Amino acid sequence: MAKTLVGLEITQESVRAVELTTGRVPSLVAAGEVPLPPDAARDSEVLDPDAVALALRQLWATAGIKGRKVTIGVGSRRILVREFTTQAMAPDLLRQALPFQVQDLLPVPASQAVLDFYPLSQQGDQVSGLLVAAVAENIEQMIATLHKAKLEVDTVDLVPFGLARAAQRVADAGETVAIMHLGDHTSHVVVVTDGIPQFVRIIPVDIATAASRRHDGAAEAEAELEAMLQPAGIGGITPRPTSSRAAMRNAGATTPAVNDLVARLRSTVVFAAGRDGATPISSVYLSGAGYAAPGVAEGLARAFDMPVRPLHLDQIANLGKHTLTEDLALNAVATAGVLLGEAAR
Repeated sequence: MAKTLVGLEITQESVRAVELTTGRVPSLVAAGEVPLPPDAARDSEVLDPDAVALALRQLWATAGIKGRKVTIGVGSRRILVREFTTQAMAPDLLRQALPFQVQDLLPVPASQAVLDFYPLSQQGDQVSGLLVAAVAENIEQMIATLHKAKLEVDTVDLVPFGLARAAQRVADAGETVAIMHLGDHTSHVVVVTDGIPQFVRIIPVDIATAASRRHDGAAEAEAELEAMLQPAGIGGITPRPTSSRAAMRNAGATTPAVNDLVARLRSTVVFAAGRDGATPISSVYLSGAGYAAPGVAEGLARAFDMPVRPLHLDQIANLGKHTLTEDLALNAVATAGVLLGEAAR
């Protein structure tokens, strides 16, 4: 059997994996998604290792994934991505100096962070690029959870970097495009030229996807059961807890909520395009199940004076005889994207 690569994402709603062959045009070997119980995980963060490990074992069994070495795609509100300029130096020296240079920019001590620097340009002895910082404990917890499921972590990659490589598959050479991946709770905006990310933003925002509605329904049912088991309150009335998650879910399908989402995404792209030296953006690609949420695609199409197109997995990989649900075909763009750099080798 040809060599394959496996990409994995852990989100609040599910664990999702894609297995691809290597080569210039990777082919899909297997793909699948298994829902998680409430409070088992947040985006790129494991809260209940046993529940997540069980879901991973189910995913491998039901989707028919063969590979045991995986690349984890991470991207959440707790991961910092920002522009950073430093003195040019050898990569190993920069790796040693980076914790001291960026300590004041981090929400946690540098000793508790995983740091990376993606260089983009150099002027004289100054190099500019993207600084990436994640909480080390979260990454270590994900790796330990995969070990519970008999899986080995080969690489940890940033989802926006994978999206940049996915955009390269559909954009023309030299063309600068924006790709927006609209997740259940986290959206990514990446401006990219020839597969190189020029601008990255990770935006925490809830979207009323089918998965988030199912997940919220399960959490609500669990909360109602707990409420029924509570002692009676004043006057014999059992207090019913309010669910802010349910409120967000119900608001997700309303026009004001969609308008707010569209406004945030549009302002992010406008800001990126307005930076000094920025290359004009010619089109926008949309992936992630949020694209299929009511009103989102239409709202974004109206918001931009440029082509706005959906991006599905079959546009970046050969699906062969595989058929995927709409949500999985949209979500898997990010999951497969983290593999594209390796798959092309």
